[in-house]
Order: sequence, then structure tokens, then C-alpha cells
Amino acid sequence: MKTTCTLVTAALLSCVIGRAAAPAAADYHAGKTAADLAGAPPFVVEWNPRDAAADDVSFLLDAPAGKAGRVGVKDGHLAYPDGRRFRIWGINATAAATVPAKENAARIAGQLARRGINCVRFHFLDRVAPAGLIAANRDDTRELDAAQLDRLDWFIAELKRRGIYADLNLNVGRSYKPGDGVKDHELLGFAKAVTFFDPRLLELQRDYARRLLAHRNAYTGSTYAREPAVIVVEFLNENSLVEAWMDGRLRGKNTRRNPGTWSDIPASYAADLTEQFNAWLRTHFSAGTLQQWRAREQLAADAPIPRLTPDQFAKASAERFHAEAEFYLDVERRFYQAMAEFLRKDVGVEALLIGNSDHGHSRTGYPQLAGTSLLDVVDSHVYWQHPSYQTDPATGRQTGFTIGNTPMVDGPLNSTVVQLSRSAFAGKPFTVSEVNHPYPNEYACEGIPILAAYAALQDWDGIFWYSLAHQDVATLEPKVAGHFDLAMDPVKMNQLPAGALLFLRGDVRPAVRTVVRSYTREQVRESIRLPTSERPYFTRGFPARLALVHGSRIGSLEGPATGAFERDDRPRLQSDTGELIWQADEPAHGLVTVDTKASQAAIGFIGRGRVHLTNLAVDAETPFCAVTLSSLEDRPIAQADRLLVTATARMANAGQQWNGKRTTLEQRGGAPTRIEPVVATLRLRGLAGAREMFISPLDGAGAARASATPATRGADGWVLPLNAPTTSYLVTVRR
Repeated sequence: MKTTCTLVTAALLSCVIGRAAAPAAADYHAGKTAADLAGAPPFVVEWNPRDAAADDVSFLLDAPAGKAGRVGVKDGHLAYPDGRRFRIWGINATAAATVPAKENAARIAGQLARRGINCVRFHFLDRVAPAGLIAANRDDTRELDAAQLDRLDWFIAELKRRGIYADLNLNVGRSYKPGDGVKDHELLGFAKAVTFFDPRLLELQRDYARRLLAHRNAYTGSTYAREPAVIVVEFLNENSLVEAWMDGRLRGKNTRRNPGTWSDIPASYAADLTEQFNAWLRTHFSAGTLQQWRAREQLAADAPIPRLTPDQFAKASAERFHAEAEFYLDVERRFYQAMAEFLRKDVGVEALLIGNSDHGHSRTGYPQLAGTSLLDVVDSHVYWQHPSYQTDPATGRQTGFTIGNTPMVDGPLNSTVVQLSRSAFAGKPFTVSEVNHPYPNEYACEGIPILAAYAALQDWDGIFWYSLAHQDVATLEPKVAGHFDLAMDPVKMNQLPAGALLFLRGDVRPAVRTVVRSYTREQVRESIRLPTSERPYFTRGFPARLALVHGSRIGSLEGPATGAFERDDRPRLQSDTGELIWQADEPAHGLVTVDTKASQAAIGFIGRGRVHLTNLAVDAETPFCAVTLSSLEDRPIAQADRLLVTATARMANAGQQWNGKRTTLEQRGGAPTRIEPVVATLRLRGLAGAREMFISPLDGAGAARASATPATRGADGWVLPLNAPTTSYLVTVRR
């Protein structure tokens, strides 16, 4: 792959990006910067490195994956068989990225390990080859392509060899063909919601699961059902019957072919669901009660009771509303329990099981969690300002997008941390299998370090960034191809090692106190009717700020109801460990700081004189950036001889152009990616016995190719200038 990474002097850099004319934080925040990054230096992520990487944190992995036995659950967390805690610092591979060419697999696996990735979530495997595993030359979707399976096997074996586990997704994006025997298959799209109740689709899901999980990987010698390097099997992706009911996607109005992801169900399936609903009512309510409902709705005595639509929720009686809600919850629970029993008993699956993810935090997630929490691991998804897509009504095709493009540090109570924190259960491992600050958000450098730190504070068990790529990484051009692709993002990819140190190594301590809340079954159902103003917790009286101070867990969804919550009016959001502080007192001033023995960071509007941590002080000219300092050794910063600095701000594709409001792109641009280099001064102090110190900018392969610059010793510690066109540096200390 052709790479471009030029390390230039500070003087040249000033000419390139206009160091003396850096915009004020308020102007930058408002999207009023004079120019995009057209004149900024190129910086390309290299996937075919020539030298060893200075930012290699693969020492955090325990290779090969599964060598100590199968990862299970102990005391509500992921753990090795000997009881040692296990955490996931993971990434998704989507569609064709799940099956790279065999000659590329080792290189990709090695580069993931270098960045501390210890698990890959295999997403959209159930697509037709070459994007997925399903054979393309058939009239059905019931056979797996042998060549595609072989590439998957080889990739998983290469990952395993380096200590990287696998999370296998089952039903994600399967579309059906005439030979599948699925009625109205061309109207189903991804068949979301229908997968829970249609007998034929239930049968096909089990058939696919058996074909994949009973398959023996020739390179590891194990079936996927018994492979210890397969840590998790997920049933569904962002697929819920009760969610579809809340969204109005169970009306039976879709008549468009190949409708995509979030479509209404066809009329034939809506009729089947109404029939199942009425059969369920007859077993749960007396004939007299059902007759009263019919009379109230002016129905004939023998007429089926119609299902409610979202516009009818508010006016429905409590008995009527809760009856239908309980029906959908019951269908979901039975699906998860039956699928788990099938996988365990019939297929012999030994991996941990996840049913679905809590997602869509503008509405309640508790009805979904009532079913998914019955399985081994609870999971959630969230994105900071997910793109809003415009579509052509006639074809359903996307025609454009918009994003909020504002910094999360200015909105802590709606942050990804708070949104995700609503879903974790006491006594259950909790993972986040999808999260990102989608491209082209100009504040995306805040995402990885903030979530890594707060996930550790919340004592979660796993984070998977979405997504590495949607194609074979080794074939990619050096540009960000889509909203969710990390592989060629020079900011996010180079932040992953620092995030791994924060989260996997446990540099940030878990909260001292955990706030546990519980709900009655009636509260779970009634949360569906709460207004969106109650988001993301949908728990009246719960102060969202608590999730940035203490741990947060659900104790039960079966009651009793939690009482009143304590108020917390302190102006500064400081974790009860004292290690994390989130300041968001005014717009364009948000700042998160991390202060631990082995990792320290400043993220947001750093400015001058705002950041003074135990070993690190930062003065930044770049208005918005993220700076992290991490020990690369099993010693604290004060004693380490090798330190990793990441310094990240904006990035863009070459030729990328915003609209006037900076809410969408008029031109997405192409290769190569360009970065806004962080211009700042670091002061390191408290480094015991340090005689000399040097800083070396790292290139797109993580290697130091320029001469190391000596630090100067001042009254307040060692002074290190950041001004090279890079996103990371190696600091070496001589004692």
C-alpha cells in the first residue's frame, strides 16, 4: 500500500496550518473556522509497517486466545477460569472485512494486536458472498460458501494466535430468496421484528446457526461451538419486537420491495401477529374481559382485538396497554430462552450468549432488557450524533445526511457514557458492542479516551468500536470511506493503544460506590409511554449526572420499585475516585481530565493554564484536542522510561468540503487523510531520577522516523513541545 507521512519542522508547520492565527475556542465551537484542512499535512495509517511500532501494546494480550481455558463469568464480570478479570477492548469487522484475503489476515491481526485489540466482533456474516458467508449461486440462503468460510477460518486462527478472541453474530442483515420458503420475502428487508414470531424465520435462524457454529475450523481444530477463542455468540442485532411496536413498524403497511433496515412489516405478517396476539389474550384474560374490550372499541363479539399503534398508546386504558406490551415482552423472552436452549443443547455452544443490544436511547430500553438480561451478558450500542439520513421516498435510497457536529464534552448529561450507563445490570457482565463518534464529526478525538476512562470507572466488561472497515483492510485507499470506518482514520486508530492502557490495564479505578435501581414489571411497561424528555434513563427523578460520579446498575426489572434518588448539585462532575473530572460550565469550555498513576489525559477545550495533573500540565494553542500520556511499562508514569503521548484534533479526507453550517459534507473528498496537528506544550514533572528526556514523533506505522528532540528542564518540570504533523509521540526518559 502506498503511504504518505511527512514529519516537518515546527517552522514549516506554522506556515502550513497558520499557527499564529489559531481560531478562538468559541469560534471553533460554532463552526466558524476560516478554512477546512485543505492545507494541513497528510497522515496515513499504515497497515504494512516496515519497523516495530513504538506504540505497541500487544503485551496487554494473553496469546493465544483461550490458552488459559474458556472465559466465563465470575462475580458478575468476565473472568478467566482461574478467576482473573478479563476485559474486552474490541473492534467490529463488518461484511467483507470479516473475510480478508488469506495473505492479508496475519498483517491485519498483528496490527490489531499492536493497538491492544483483544476481540473482533464479526458483523454481517449473514450476507451473500463476497460480502458475507452465504453462497451466492443458489436460489436460497441456506448454504455457506466454502471459500468464504475458509477465509473466515484462517482469519480467526490468525487472530487467535495473537491473543484476539471472536464474537460471532448470527442474524444481522440476512435477506431472503424465493427458495427459502419465506412468504413475501421481497418485502421483508432484514425482517426485523418478524424474526421473533414467524415459524419459518425461526427455523431458518436455527438452521444458519447450526451450519456456522457446528462448522470445524481446519486451522484451529475446533468447531466454533466449542472453540475457546470464540468468547461470545450474539443472536440478533438491533432487532426487537417491542421496539418495532413503539416505532410503529408493526402496522403491515410496507409494499416496497427490498425496503432496507427500518421498514414496516408486510400485511401478511401483521395479520399473523394479530392472530398470535389474540391467541395469547385468550390464555391470559377471561372471555368477559375480552368482550368488554370489544364493546369499548365497538367490535363484533367474535372479532379479533386489533393491536394498538403508537398514536393510541396515551389514550389506551392501563389494562389494555399493559396487556399488549406484556404480549410482546413475552414473545421476546420465549425467543431468547428457546434460542439459548437450542444453541446449548442441540449445537453444543460453549461461548457466552448475548440476545440483542439496548440501543436507541431516545426511548426506553427496559422492555428489551427484560428479555436480553435472561442471557449471560447484557449489551448496548450508542453513537454520539449518529448521522441522520435523508432518503428518496420512492426508492428508499439514501440521498444525503446531516449531523449535529457539536462536542460531547459540552453535553455530559447526554454523553455516550450516560446513555450507555442505563443498561448495565448488577451481577451481569456488561459490554458495548457498537460505539463511535461517526465521521465527519470534528470533535471525534474526544470519543475514545473519554469512553475508555469512564467505562473503567463504571467497571464495564467490554467495548467494541464500530467498525474497523466494511472491506478487506489491506485493499483500502488511505481515506475514511464511511461514517463508521476506523481503519484509515489517523486519529481514532492511533488513540486505540492509549485507550487499551486506560481500560484493559485498569489504569482508571472502578467507582467506589454503585447506585443500584430497580423497577416493577408495570414500570418497565409504562416506561414505553414516558415522554422523550425523560431520556436516556426513563426513570423519573434519576439524576443522569450520577453516572459520571458513581457506578450505575439495574438491580431488577421484577421489582420492587426504587425509591427517591439523592440530589447532587455540585458544580463539578468529579468521579468518587477523584481520578476523573468533567467540566462543562459554559459552551466551548467543556473539558474532561484523567489523572491516574499510569495514564493521564486532557480532552476538549484545553486552552492555556487549565490542565495541571499529577505528572502532566498542558498548554494548548489548538482550540479543541485530546492529549493523553501513558506509561508503556508495568510502572507508573513517575518511574517509566517509555511514555506514549497521543495528541489528536481534527482530521479530514483530502478535498473534503463542509456546507455553510458544517452539518453535512458537500464533498466527501479522497486520499490521503489529513490531520490538524496539535500545537501545545507539555510539562512533565515528578519523574523520579530523570536526567534526560527525548520526544520522537511517530509515523502512520507507529515508528519513530525523525530525530528525537531533547526536552528542556525548567522550574516546573520537563518542557516538551508538540508541533509535528503527527498524532502520537514516544517519550524516552534516561535516569
